[in-house]
Amino acid sequence: MPEVKVRALLAHLLIDPGKVVPADRLIDSLWSGALPANPAGALQTRVSQLRRIVGKESVVSGASGYRLQIEPADVDTGRFQALLTEARNGAPEVRAALLADALALWRGPALIDFADEEFARAEIARLEELRLTALEDHAETRLELGEHALLADELGDLVGRHPLRERLRAAHMRALYRAGRQKEALDSYGALRVLLDEELGLEPGPDLAALHQAILRQDASLDAPVRAARLTNLPAALTGLVGRDEAVASVVGLLGEGRLVTLTGPGGVGKTRLALETAGRQIDRMADGVWLVELAGSATLPSPGAAAVTEVVAATLGVRDEGPDLAGRLAEALRGKSMLLVLDNCEHVTEPVAQLVALLLRTAPDLRVLATSQEPLGVAGEQVWNVPTLAQQDAERLFAARVADAAPGAELDPDAVAAICRRLDGIPLALELAATRVRALGVRELAARLDDRFRVLTAGRNDVPARQRTLRAMIDWSWELLGADEQMVLRRLAVHADGCTLEAAEAVGGDDALSVLPRLVDRSLVVVGDGPRYRLLESVAAYCQERLLEAGESEEMRLRHREYYLAVAERAEPYLRGPEQRQWLLRLDAEAANFRAALTPHGPASSSERLVNALAWYWVLRGRLGEGRRWLSQITDPGDITRTWLAAFTLRTGEAITSVPVPAPATDLARLSGLARAQTFLATAQLGIGDPDSGEELANRALASFAAIGDQWGTAFARAVQARHALLRSDLDRAQAWGRESLDLFAELGDRWGQSHAGFAVAWHAEIVGDYAEAARVHREGLRMSEELGLWTEVADKMSQLGRLALLAGAHDQADVLHTRAMALSVEQGYTVGEEFAALGLALSARRQDRLDEAEAHLLAWIDWDHALDSDAALALIFAELGFIEEMRGSYAAARTRHEQSLTRAQAVGDPRAVALALEGLAGATASAREAATLLGQAAALRLSVAAPLPEGERFDVNRITTRLRASLGQDFDTAYNQGRQSPPETPTP
Repeated sequence: MPEVKVRALLAHLLIDPGKVVPADRLIDSLWSGALPANPAGALQTRVSQLRRIVGKESVVSGASGYRLQIEPADVDTGRFQALLTEARNGAPEVRAALLADALALWRGPALIDFADEEFARAEIARLEELRLTALEDHAETRLELGEHALLADELGDLVGRHPLRERLRAAHMRALYRAGRQKEALDSYGALRVLLDEELGLEPGPDLAALHQAILRQDASLDAPVRAARLTNLPAALTGLVGRDEAVASVVGLLGEGRLVTLTGPGGVGKTRLALETAGRQIDRMADGVWLVELAGSATLPSPGAAAVTEVVAATLGVRDEGPDLAGRLAEALRGKSMLLVLDNCEHVTEPVAQLVALLLRTAPDLRVLATSQEPLGVAGEQVWNVPTLAQQDAERLFAARVADAAPGAELDPDAVAAICRRLDGIPLALELAATRVRALGVRELAARLDDRFRVLTAGRNDVPARQRTLRAMIDWSWELLGADEQMVLRRLAVHADGCTLEAAEAVGGDDALSVLPRLVDRSLVVVGDGPRYRLLESVAAYCQERLLEAGESEEMRLRHREYYLAVAERAEPYLRGPEQRQWLLRLDAEAANFRAALTPHGPASSSERLVNALAWYWVLRGRLGEGRRWLSQITDPGDITRTWLAAFTLRTGEAITSVPVPAPATDLARLSGLARAQTFLATAQLGIGDPDSGEELANRALASFAAIGDQWGTAFARAVQARHALLRSDLDRAQAWGRESLDLFAELGDRWGQSHAGFAVAWHAEIVGDYAEAARVHREGLRMSEELGLWTEVADKMSQLGRLALLAGAHDQADVLHTRAMALSVEQGYTVGEEFAALGLALSARRQDRLDEAEAHLLAWIDWDHALDSDAALALIFAELGFIEEMRGSYAAARTRHEQSLTRAQAVGDPRAVALALEGLAGATASAREAATLLGQAAALRLSVAAPLPEGERFDVNRITTRLRASLGQDFDTAYNQGRQSPPETPTP
């Protein structure tokens, strides 16, 4: 580590990145009056040392001092303040996300090494105030979004650390009140009032006093807002829809009568625009939203099947792909949903779309589907509505509107306009293309040239319908009016799937894209959307693909496309492991169709393998494991990294693997790091499944690799996995130490996924030792971060874990609510592991409430699945719970059989706590009271052997059985119990 004065110099320069700091000020700060003999020389020495660390060009000297050659946005503090500025405007959802990203950049106190230095004090105070203000903004925004239950607990910790901040306390009081904790809200106000009086002799401010009075009278204004959230991803219309009022009314009526409407018609007739307008009018009628699925990108896939289409639909709806039969799980996720699904451009994938739509409509009775295609889907109950061209009057209105946009003030001769619209058959796209020529030609010259052009361009084309010939002729003419540079950029855009960024257009199509794209947008040949992203309408895209082929550029452009998106994926991959996760996840989401196109079989196989490995962590975070597994499995002669990812994805999607890949020795750092990450994820997938030693060995091997190359993120990940494996065998000291090390490292790195993941082991350990408050705190923090990143399977797990804690606290109703929400979310996401986790929680709660049949049904549903995965840990718990159910029914023989099954599985896992649970169950089912007491003593000894005596919240069964045995044995119970404690099983394994 650099010596302290070099670090202090860097800190000083970072306070004002890019600005010159006078040398005199630096000298005073570094030496604080105790100046060296040659201050300027000593400073120059430290500057030279700093340059060796950060690069010679990074520290620039001037006449009066030094500055860092760096932009403010390249420093965490600069990014933090930029995000705060951006968060001042926009919808609450946007503000909440931006504030969360800003706060995630904090990985501890600012400039902590220099907290006592004069030069840093003002900056530390400024940044801390900004952080606290951002926390208050974030809390108020989350309240605006209707959050309160979890927020109440989160803000309690903050208020404890900053008790005099009235705005923070007000947010906390509102959250408490909305969570049904009115007394605590009033107590919080009372505590502040006492504190202010004792420390400052003041009363709370008028705003807080008014809030206190509102809580006292239970003012309706304090209730959580009922937000009319627009659940949709429909793009905002850039222009008004002209001449389609009757058409929209007709399609709306069809959607009211039936559940599947397909808009058909030739390219350019306006099917997509009509569908979007119709869908937009359904948003308020659909409780679960209106969602657009763009299928044009699927045309780039080789023989796209049902799996590819299902993956696109599931990704759009946020349904994670982490198990078998994605189509079936997608259908189940939509069951009971009141939703409109808009499937656009189905003509390329008609058959797989038809298969999926039929399944979805059979399963989800409140689902409606609006499709656009050049042909019907052929699904039972389908209503086909052929989109007509515009009537003459409407065509003239559309043309005039578009001319007003393209050539304001242009003279519109009625006869010429009428002739143009008749000649273009009322086709909207043809009219829009023609309108862009008015500025150069005027409408009379345009009309005259159209007639001449079309005689030439449509001659000999009687093999296609007249309207298609008209549109083709119009696109041909638009094309021929372009310069060579414009033609080149336009045809090369066709290689992109579902649009591209300006950077992508330049990288693939050439540097001219920057100057050419605006001209192509003006001519209605390219559509620009948010981002900005540039895309071609389907008719123009098909035309440009032909031109690309004619130019002999198809293969070269596909290779450029693949290389560019490979570079994007590889550039993004490290950012997915840090504070900028959310931004990069969103960026990669936007390129999903391009990644699929880049993975189609053309070009070098090596680049395909690099691309799947670069995308693997993105697929993990987004829950696209099924899709990832499909692409990974298509790599011919895969390397060690690919085979390891494939094994992990296979296991996580619910299918057993026959063996763990054994890699060859790594020959370079990049391969060593990539392999270690894949191995660590495979070790995660092996938790509780199969041979318990196999996953631990993988994690240990990966940790050694990470340590050798100094990879802190990898070390944190491997430690988190080691901690969870340690918990499975009740090695609590290591679990706590490794889990805490992992959590601290991930926090330092700003990786919110990592903090949520590491928090599992930390909170689980706290739960085992009875520190339920700490366990809840860690889980709530993980839940918040998972929600911010949209990691819905992690959210489901956190809800189940909080449900377990509510159960242990005796709050059965709250436990059932949390487990039910976790179950619903897991089903919606197709997350089978989470579904079982929630079901077991519901079973535990139902049994404690004496709803034995309900508990049994939850448990029996998972035995076969856990058998298939060889999950001894899960089966040990299930059999123990089934045994307790039989014992509570009085069926002691059946109970004993179940507990013996539990003991066998627990011994296979090698977990003393699991063995103890089986022994406690056997004590309740054993005919001999003395033997039963001895078994309880042995169980207690096993728990003590790993420093994990049963906390009170987990003593439900032990207390129940002990009471019965004491009534039978009297004082002899203690004798038999102590005998058991003194002679526990020699080993928890067979």
